[in-house]
Amino acid sequence: MELRHLRYFVAVAHEGHITRAAEKLHMQQPPLSQQIRALEREIDAALFVRHPRGVALTDAGRSFLADAEAVLAAVDRAAARARRTARGETGRIAVGFTTSAPFHPLVARAIREFRLTRPDVSFVLEESSSGDLLGGLREERLDVAFIRSGLVDPEGLAVHALLQEDMAAALPSRHKLTRRPDLTLKDLAGETFILYRRPDGRGLYDVIIAACAQAGFSPHVGQEAPRIVSTLNLVAAGLGITIVPASLSRLPLEGVTYRRLKGRPALKVPLNLACRRDERSVATLAFIDLVRRLPS
Repeated sequence: MELRHLRYFVAVAHEGHITRAAEKLHMQQPPLSQQIRALEREIDAALFVRHPRGVALTDAGRSFLADAEAVLAAVDRAAARARRTARGETGRIAVGFTTSAPFHPLVARAIREFRLTRPDVSFVLEESSSGDLLGGLREERLDVAFIRSGLVDPEGLAVHALLQEDMAAALPSRHKLTRRPDLTLKDLAGETFILYRRPDGRGLYDVIIAACAQAGFSPHVGQEAPRIVSTLNLVAAGLGITIVPASLSRLPLEGVTYRRLKGRPALKVPLNLACRRDERSVATLAFIDLVRRLPS
């Protein structure tokens, strides 16, 4: 039994007349009659009662009609979903990001604008370290990842540079340096630093250490934390100061005061989008294109 047999049967059932059904199906009446009889032999049940002026469904025919229509409707829905998926109008995108990335407005803006044009594409979000995110891309658990570093091992992956973000100092609210509206990196030379643990935040950690070296000092690192938000909690507890992407200054936290860092060396951290080089999903490729076109 093929789908065309179901379509022939449903057309005859709706028309109540084989000749009219044949015209609707753009075929001749004799072949259609032969197909209906072959279907009845396969089912081993009479589906129609033949009358001089048409046909009427038997009880078996009425039962078969309900199921045949359900099968055809399911096939049509499946075909429509496949066409929409091929056009990138439906599907799922798994987005990874490092701890600091979602605080930058570009990330939320990209997801929001993409959903406006493709509301049936769902997003799955995962926060992790850059290394784990890149592993997720290679293992195809993730489709794209917002990261703060480049690629140590670029095999199979691509990284698109999105922007360079200014950094800000996060200080205990009662710290003497909060009296100044702006700070330079040299102003922090004598402070105890709390940093995002290097294996988890290699991009941020390395940028900060390199900038301090350019400013003429090696920072005293008193604490390392597994999450960048954890560094801010330690600052609030008065255990030291930290440096974070400026977008995190939008995060109000009792006991923490943020100050811009000005002067030389300019302290910036990248925000990049990583993906697979051989990505074929139309929806994912459309999201990558949107992110790259958004103004920073």
